[in-house]
Amino acid sequence: MTSSNPEEVLALAGKIQLLLMDVDGVLTNGRLYNVPNPEGKMVETKGFDSQDGIGLQWLNWKGIKTGVISGRLSPATEERARQCKMAYVYQGHIEKIPILQEILADAKIDSSQVAYIGDDFTDIVIMRRVGLAIATANARAEVKRAAHHITQAPGGEGAVREVVELLLKAQGKWQEILEHYEVG
Repeated sequence: MTSSNPEEVLALAGKIQLLLMDVDGVLTNGRLYNVPNPEGKMVETKGFDSQDGIGLQWLNWKGIKTGVISGRLSPATEERARQCKMAYVYQGHIEKIPILQEILADAKIDSSQVAYIGDDFTDIVIMRRVGLAIATANARAEVKRAAHHITQAPGGEGAVREVVELLLKAQGKWQEILEHYEVG
């Protein structure tokens, strides 16, 4: 499905009202860190990209909702979603189609108005059901083949920010962000 046609990708991006994504390998580089808590019990944490975070907040400012569907349960993901003002946070779900259907019903939008960023096999089923399927640079080859667009940046290193900018540019909202920060 990969589209090398930038005009087609921009046309699809222009319709997006909701950006959903996987977490590990998309919002993070996929590495999981086990560190001791004050009681000595090991807890899992992950690293997130700060530029991805501000980009997700810009989408919120401009009326585009965001959310995650992850196979893992993680307090770090919950906190990052709160910081980025995500509307949908689903964890512990490797079967993602029922979650997508629930989100679509709640958001009252068509699947063609959803973009999804993924990197592994569990993401392909969602990517085949949304308007704009995006694979990160570090995604499995099979995921890249299912995507309309592949980011230049890998997950956890600006891939989400790249998608945010693509959506805002396609919808004529990027200049407003630049002007807000007195850029150019």
